[in-house]
This record gives sequence, C-alpha cells and structure tokens, in this order.
Amino acid sequence: MLLSKNQIGLFSVVAVLLAVVYADVFQGLYYDWSNDENYSHGFLVPVISAYFAWQVRDQLLNDLIKPMNSGLLLVAFALLVLFAGVSAQVDFALRTSFVFLLCGMVLFLFGWQWFKTLSLPLGFLFFMIPLPYIVYDSLAFPLKLFVAKFSVIILKLMGVIVLREGNIIMFPETVLEVADACSGLRSLMSLLALGVALAFFTQDKPVWRVVLILLTVPIAILTNMLRVIGTGYLAQYYGAAAAEGFFHEFAGMGVFLLAMVLLFISSGVLRKVSS
Repeated sequence: MLLSKNQIGLFSVVAVLLAVVYADVFQGLYYDWSNDENYSHGFLVPVISAYFAWQVRDQLLNDLIKPMNSGLLLVAFALLVLFAGVSAQVDFALRTSFVFLLCGMVLFLFGWQWFKTLSLPLGFLFFMIPLPYIVYDSLAFPLKLFVAKFSVIILKLMGVIVLREGNIIMFPETVLEVADACSGLRSLMSLLALGVALAFFTQDKPVWRVVLILLTVPIAILTNMLRVIGTGYLAQYYGAAAAEGFFHEFAGMGVFLLAMVLLFISSGVLRKVSS
C-alpha cells in the first residue's frame, strides 16, 4: 500500500526531529567508529541495514498500514532510556535508545506488518553500537586466558620452550602478552555483524542461518589463536620484534581476512548441505 502525502510528511518531520535530538549521539558513534578498531565495522552497519530494507521494499508496499498506539509504549521506553543515558552519561543507553525509538515509531506510524517486515534491518542496527567497556572487558579477559592457554599447548607441541602465567606468555628471550586484540573478541564483533548479514544473504532456512552465525565465534577464536601461535613461534627467533611494528599490524589484518575466508567457505558448505 502506498503512503499518503500526510504520512510521508509526518515521517519526514519525525526524521528531522530524530536527526536534531540525536546529533550528539551520531557524532559520538562516528568518533568511536573512526578511532576504535573494535567497531570500525560500524560504518557499514547502517548501509547493510538500508540494503536489508531495500530488499523488502516490494513487501512493504503490499503490507497493510495500520498504525498502532501501542507503539507509543516503545517510544516512551526509548525516551526513558534516553533520559537515563543523559542523566548517567552512559553512551550505550543513549545509542540503544535511538534504535528502540525507531522501532517504536515504525510500529506507531505504520503498524505491526511493517514492523515485522523491517525487524531485520532495525535489529541489525544494534551492531553499530559499541558495548560498554565493563561488558567488553568481562568478555575479553576469559577469552585472553583461553587463547593463551591453548596457544601455549600448541607451541609446546611444536617444540617451543614457553611458560604461561595467566595471559602472559614467557619465552627464553622475551615475554609476550595476549592483549585484547589477540583475544578474538575484536574480530568477533566485526565478524558477528558480517556473519548475520551473510547468513541472511546466502541461507534460505532459519536453522542454517543460526548455524552460520554461531560459527563466527569459533572462527574468530581459532584465527586469533593462530595469530598468537605464529607470533610465539617467531618470538623464539626474533624476540619481542615479532609482536611489534609491521608484523603485528600485518598479522592483525591477515587474521581477519582469514576469518572472513573461513566464514565464506562455511556459508558455501552450508548452502550445499541445505540444497
């Protein structure tokens, strides 16, 4: 069903108001995407979300527009989260309130059918929001211990003389630390967003979409273990230089590219299995 002029006008006014109210929030997101390597994928999230919405444009035209006043409850909740975020200066609350507000406005202005059709592009927007650091650190620390533990086991099997103390790996000539970048969480944040997009682009059945999305976790951890193992193996010959400078940056990019390749291969295998 086509939108009326009044509905288009109302939607335009709402869009302008959102841009004004959330101007500082958008600026903060842009800053984080530009400066935090954990969330550099944030630039792509709105683009992919818009593409998801474009993909269902024909269905939206056929969906019944039936505004629901219950959408105002979600709008009220979003504004409450916004107020709490402003009062407590919590960026995560400010940013998530924007997505909740969008959901509420779609439900209020267009109704349940539109909301259901747009649930994927709306939900995907959560991937552009950085996690609170307290949550990020609580996830990164056990991952660092896990990666360090099993990397040391593999290094010993390779004949490397090495000891481990927590996330610290000690060699005869140098000491390396498994930092956040090597925990797998940094790759996981970007890979999970990519995995969700790839799952909906390439998999027809919900069960295989879920499987592909879940595979992002072991892929991210495995590839970062390979990074630590490779760094550790070279460290016995080149010392701390193996974990610094060009090699360190190249290893980080190489690990993520390898993770993407494994994810695409997994997607292809699942397509063959499901066909």
